[in-house]
Amino acid sequence: MESPEAEALTHSERKDNTTPSMSNASVRGEDGPTMPKKASLKRTNGKSTGVKAKKHKKARVSRPAGLGYTVHQGEDMLLVISSSTSQYDGSAWNPPKKGGKKKKLLKGKVKANQTKKKKTVRAVTKLTNKPVAKEKEESNLFVPQKASDHRWGQSLPEEVLISIFQMVVFQDGAVPFLCRVGQVCRLWNAAASSAVLWRKATVGHCWIAPGKSQLPKTEKKIKDTFNWLAQNRFSQLRDFSLCHWSKNVPFAVEIVSQFCPHLRSLKLSYCTGLTATAFHTLSLHGRSLESINLQYSEFQVEGLLEYLETHGRQIKQILFTHGSKNDRLLSAITRGNCPDLELLEVNTKLDSKGCELPICIRALQMACPKLKTFRMLNVRPLHKMMRNGAESTSGFPLLEELCIATTSYSYMTDKDLMDILFGSTRLRVLDLRGCSRITPSGLSTLPCLELECLFWGQYFSSNVGLPSPKKGLHMVTQKWSRTLQQLDIGNQLFTEEDLEMAMSHLVLSTEADTLRSLNLSGTRITPPALRPVIRQVTALSYLNLSSCRYFSRGLKRIYRGQEDIRQLLDKLA
Repeated sequence: MESPEAEALTHSERKDNTTPSMSNASVRGEDGPTMPKKASLKRTNGKSTGVKAKKHKKARVSRPAGLGYTVHQGEDMLLVISSSTSQYDGSAWNPPKKGGKKKKLLKGKVKANQTKKKKTVRAVTKLTNKPVAKEKEESNLFVPQKASDHRWGQSLPEEVLISIFQMVVFQDGAVPFLCRVGQVCRLWNAAASSAVLWRKATVGHCWIAPGKSQLPKTEKKIKDTFNWLAQNRFSQLRDFSLCHWSKNVPFAVEIVSQFCPHLRSLKLSYCTGLTATAFHTLSLHGRSLESINLQYSEFQVEGLLEYLETHGRQIKQILFTHGSKNDRLLSAITRGNCPDLELLEVNTKLDSKGCELPICIRALQMACPKLKTFRMLNVRPLHKMMRNGAESTSGFPLLEELCIATTSYSYMTDKDLMDILFGSTRLRVLDLRGCSRITPSGLSTLPCLELECLFWGQYFSSNVGLPSPKKGLHMVTQKWSRTLQQLDIGNQLFTEEDLEMAMSHLVLSTEADTLRSLNLSGTRITPPALRPVIRQVTALSYLNLSSCRYFSRGLKRIYRGQEDIRQLLDKLA
């Protein structure tokens, strides 16, 4: 058995191979002028050299060079942050160990004692001050940059923030964007509270998905939030839309009508449960209301009829979906409840078939002489005669858009179309998609001389009942060649010669640059007939040649942009 002194000597000899001990450093220091003082100080402490060697060994151990990144643990991921931009010090991340907190506390106390002893024993030299000064200077330079990066939004003027928010609101709407940015800081909250940004708002199913039940707490939260928005944000509201609400619809309409005196447009899309009481509240407070859109929504027709009888004169736009109960609404309009009506739209879903809409055109012309837009989408209008035999002499003199498009077969004839448009000299848009019984000769006799958009394509699946190849398209293009901007004759059965004559009238017009969109899909257009149009109509930016039998397979597609159309001209040449 060796003595404890021998073990200590062998232990110190092993350590000499890795790091120099403090005893050897003291022996070397005896030759120099300053080291004997340190040795004398160490002897007065009354501690063994072995303990001192361990402490100073830990202080002098050289750490490896820091990594170029730092790893931090998040809740569900590891974040790798570059050392050049990271605000954290240290090297790679180590997983936590049991009892780590106690060990860290003990190590911290030992390190604090060591630093205190080092400060009292060692004299501070100039060499040690230089790196510390550099670190302080670098930290002082880094902190202001970091603080300024986090406060850039607070330094912007409020007018600039309002302008930025206005562009986002125009594209995405006020809700929920303004509600979220208002929680960033006080400046953003003040900018988001501006009444200019809250003139148009759309509230969807933000709190609950459609078809799911609402808990009492959720329903109370919805009402409180909506009530707060109406009182604090909707003071200058003009247009309000409610989408996909199955409950609390009457509450929302009543609150909006009470706290929004400037409300002009109300839209309810895919909503259910609108009662007559809500319409009554709307009649009491909504003195500025001009537009009502109830498409694809369920409501009590009696309440709306009562509202139109008392306040129908201020309504200028009505949009609703065709149904067995909603037909009474059209009858109320033809009786003269809305004399200043400018827009009337009746539609159905695209997958619905055989929806017939009984309507008396003569009565509607007498009741709504100021009508500018008349749309019957995916319905079959059935013309009814007036009982007293009275006839309107003016028709729709201000009508600018007529849409009778349908995805199924339409029975409208040239006579029916003339009964609607015989007094419409200002017509700009005519949509007759699906009206296969309309002929070119019937279109050429219409009184409108400045038609800009003609949609006459056939898009229903069945071609049963369609006549043989048509003729006379050149009469249509010749009449409106100066003003036509969009022409759609997709799947029309015109002959090759007739199409060539029609295209020549578009080219020979003195104002050929007006045409911008041309749809010839499914027609018998030939490359020689199309080549002059592409060459001379320079404003053409949309061309549809899908399913054109006289073109090669690589050319049967849609062309968008003038450059794409110019490349087609090179291929046709």
